[in-house]
Parts: sequence; structure tokens; C-alpha cells
Amino acid sequence: MSQVTIYSTPSCHFCHMAKDFFTEHSVAFTDYNVAEDTEKRQEMREITGQMGVPVIMIGENVVIGFDEPKIRELLSIA
Repeated sequence: MSQVTIYSTPSCHFCHMAKDFFTEHSVAFTDYNVAEDTEKRQEMREITGQMGVPVIMIGENVVIGFDEPKIRELLSIA
């Protein structure tokens, strides 16, 4: 399975939905709180060119927002 990384903030509803989805489907992920981690916030901006969260990396694929159909496709979850 591809490495999964999420750039999120504690107050982001869609971030919580994404993390709950990963947990529910036993998908291991790394979570970076960009509200506190300025280095990871800058990294996220370099990847996407914007500040919206969540930003989800699945392997080399970037998903902006909680796009469940796209995430299911990239992780091969029916």
C-alpha cells in the first residue's frame, strides 16, 4: 500500500473526516498539524501552491480536500 500523509489542522472538519476514514479502513497515515508546524505548512504550500487543508498525499498523488471517491480509487478501497 502507498504511503499516506495528511496535512491538517485541529479545527478542520474535513481533516477529521479523512483521518476517521483512514482509521476505519485500517490505512496507516502520517498526520502533520500545519497550524503548529511551520516547516510542514511551508512544505504543503510548495506542493499545492495554496493553504487549504486537508492536503493528502497518497504515494506521489496529491488530493486536496476530502475527495473520498479519489482516495478510495488511489488506495483500491471498494
